[in-house]
Amino acid sequence: MQQAIPYKSWPLPCIDATSHRASSTTTLGHNGCGKDVLNIVSENAVIVLARKGCCMSHVVRRLLLTLGVNPAVHEIDEEDEAGVLNELGTICKGTENNKMVQLPAVFIGGRLFGGLDKVMATHISGDLIPVLKDAGALWL
Repeated sequence: MQQAIPYKSWPLPCIDATSHRASSTTTLGHNGCGKDVLNIVSENAVIVLARKGCCMSHVVRRLLLTLGVNPAVHEIDEEDEAGVLNELGTICKGTENNKMVQLPAVFIGGRLFGGLDKVMATHISGDLIPVLKDAGALWL
């Protein structure tokens, strides 16, 4: 009988490697990872930052998966939420009326796109697919 090859998830910087989730879902740790948050956002075409166990991040992820995009989902622990939100606020300073970043936050092409409401609104209007193509997340 054949044995399955063990699957090893390669941890990204500042990520809790003890979690056993799907390969596109990771947890941001509490190692003081301000620069790493910027790197994670800039390295992925589409990334969803959300609270750990948030149902709205699941909705965003499922919508993007149905469009053919495999977003990276990073879950943030409650004790780390304030630090990560402050770091995201400094990253997004100077964009779109200096809005405060709220979770779940969707970054497309390294820039803050918005939350669940913005993703759903642009999907309904038909503008989400061109945005994803411009970011390099879709090759249709």
